Amino acid sequence: MKFKRLGDMLTSTGMITEEQLKVALNKQRDTKNRLGKELIEEGVISEEQLIHTLKLQLGLDSIDLSTVNIPSALSEIIPKKMANNYGLVPVKQEGDSLYVAMSDPLNFVALEDVKAVSKKRIIPLIATEESIQRNIGSLYGNEGAARAIEEMKREMNDAPAAVIFGDSFLSNNIDNDEQSAPTIRLVNSLIERAVSERASDIHIEPAENEVRVRMRIDGLLRQIMIVPKDLQSSVISRLKIMGGMDITERRIPQDGRSNAKVKKADIDLRMSTLPTIYGEKLVIRLLDKNTQLLDKAKIGLTGEDLEKYMRLINQKGGGVVLIAGPTGSGKSSTLYTMIRELNTEQSNLITLEDPVEYNIAGINQVQINEKTGMTFSGGLRAILRQDPDIIAVGEIRDGETAEIAMRAAITGHLVLSTIHTNSSIATLDRLLDIGVEPYLISSALNGVVSQRLVRRICPHCRKEYEPTQEELASIGLSHENHGFYHGEGCPMCFGTGYRGRVAVFEILVMDRKVKNAISSGAKREELAEIIHSHKGFVALADNCRRLVLEGVTTVEEAKRITNSEDYEYES
Repeated sequence: MKFKRLGDMLTSTGMITEEQLKVALNKQRDTKNRLGKELIEEGVISEEQLIHTLKLQLGLDSIDLSTVNIPSALSEIIPKKMANNYGLVPVKQEGDSLYVAMSDPLNFVALEDVKAVSKKRIIPLIATEESIQRNIGSLYGNEGAARAIEEMKREMNDAPAAVIFGDSFLSNNIDNDEQSAPTIRLVNSLIERAVSERASDIHIEPAENEVRVRMRIDGLLRQIMIVPKDLQSSVISRLKIMGGMDITERRIPQDGRSNAKVKKADIDLRMSTLPTIYGEKLVIRLLDKNTQLLDKAKIGLTGEDLEKYMRLINQKGGGVVLIAGPTGSGKSSTLYTMIRELNTEQSNLITLEDPVEYNIAGINQVQINEKTGMTFSGGLRAILRQDPDIIAVGEIRDGETAEIAMRAAITGHLVLSTIHTNSSIATLDRLLDIGVEPYLISSALNGVVSQRLVRRICPHCRKEYEPTQEELASIGLSHENHGFYHGEGCPMCFGTGYRGRVAVFEILVMDRKVKNAISSGAKREELAEIIHSHKGFVALADNCRRLVLEGVTTVEEAKRITNSEDYEYES
């Protein structure tokens, strides 16, 4: 029974059918995934179902890694490369037994290799793939960075900078080989840690006596480590070389770009330096080229919102669709989701971006360059001479760009863009304020997708609780026999109670009543009343409440959105 195949286990328990197994095995030949991962990615089973089956069939224990503090000494027993290759992490050692968390305990090659390297009796434990990857990053990242810092200090005392950097200093390969220079290993550890934590940015901030490293995780900055002050120059220089920046110029801001392969992810690194009184501050924006955010289901579009979204982007005869929200509300992700949805062989789709964040095969992407005169308005005029079907403009910043976009839409083009406003009504106001004629707005605008990002409750410490009447009243809810949830805080979420984010939407599909009100010069209050009573319109506040009732987010997060000063609607 020990060596029974996973497919046989799942079919014998009725978890999957023979046909589903056959399809997964065929796809597995192309993807090279392990069978369990393939079935999960295809949506045939969940990871929890897989773990439950393996526990019953193999008699193994599972482990919640969010409740475990792994001793740093275990990083010396199993090499990091082996942990990454096999997707496993050592958990504890008892005598000559080593407990190892694995997402695939049927990988007997991995078990034998770990046994040979560790010289221990291996006891496998089942854990989720995400928790294993996170603990690999934490266990080996901190340990590797600490070792690299110590080596850099020693080399600083023994060798000139040219020897420290070496030829490999010019490499962009994110692979912490023991032969790599310690500066490279330290920088690579930071990038790997950021990817494993799903951070959007890394901040390297010089202070008077130290260098602080922080990462933005789920929208909030968290301190990760302190780097000694005397290593500041080496770390910044390494990153500037990766980004193609001038390492001798420290007095003016610079921008750079690089890419890296971290595990199986292709990561774009967008770098920016800023001179401060204590040296150059450097920020790295991380963009996963293969991110799942470019999928309408993953960004949080469901139910009626999904229907309205599909209606907007598939509307015949052209028109403008605007995505509205403040900075950091996920507008770019939604725009790229639309672009990917509309990217077909029959359409000429051209984008105008500042900067180009994701490279998408099959479309023509144009980079804004103000220095050469390639502005949004100038680029948009040029695109209109390229026989486009669909035009995506990164952002509408001025009346000229907005007017060109509106006129392009009237002539049959579908135009997608973002706009820095807080709601549907604020978007209409902004268009009028920057000088777009009311008749152009009413003729060309198909709809507005207004959005925010709310934090998801951490699945590892999610608990039901009883909020106070005051808390519920603050977002317009009452108990009404509903269960309410929050995160208690655990190592997997840095004690915040949140893990990951999801978009919440307010989608306005323009109809004749709204268009007539705009073209006749209706006041803001009148427009707001018409929009709010619009059939099928669901305000942002109502969608926030829905996510609270579904246990996706908390009352506190919903309150942050619905009670913000810039919010326009209240049900």
